[in-house]
Amino acid sequence: MEDVLGVYHLPYNPEYPVVCMDESCKQMIGEVRQPIPYAPGRPVRIDDEYVRNGVAEIFMEVEPLAGRRHVAITERRTRKDWAMQIKQMLDNRYPEASKVRLVMDNLNTHNTASLYEAFEPEEARRLAERLEIHYTPKHGSWLNMAEIELSVLKGQCLGRRIADMTTMQAEVAAWENDRNNSARKIVWQFTTADARIKLKRLYPKL
Repeated sequence: MEDVLGVYHLPYNPEYPVVCMDESCKQMIGEVRQPIPYAPGRPVRIDDEYVRNGVAEIFMEVEPLAGRRHVAITERRTRKDWAMQIKQMLDNRYPEASKVRLVMDNLNTHNTASLYEAFEPEEARRLAERLEIHYTPKHGSWLNMAEIELSVLKGQCLGRRIADMTTMQAEVAAWENDRNNSARKIVWQFTTADARIKLKRLYPKL
């Protein structure tokens, strides 16, 4: 916990950006009957019956101090899918960074072994050397600022039925573009000093 909190309070450095990553999913729901649209004095009417169209996986990546985020909607979230997101992040979004300080939970796909499963050893090593990984503690996922951004995404964009992957990708891309244009930053205020007081029960008694 203190390791992650220490990273969050480092000064902004574009050569060593702090990026938080998290994953979630969204059930794709189709309509059996078309909703009846709004009319004066009458809300939209949606039938209770629906059809399940599978699950879309969400990769959320956010740089809190820069107010920048990227969301990928995929069909799976295997080791290779995570490795591909890392490669795209390093090569496309942070090509000039010496290292990316990556904060995420310790899911079994979230490690450099996934890079070696997805790419040739030389490429996997190149990518791994540009990562400085900081894991949130078990039961401490609330320390990952990407969870905040996922909550905003679900509230502003995904809080309704979306029928298919293409529609979801398009709408999430529009949300991402709007949010990046407004440069919405996350101001993290919980410090190590706060943790030692408020979470005193978690520390050993010497």
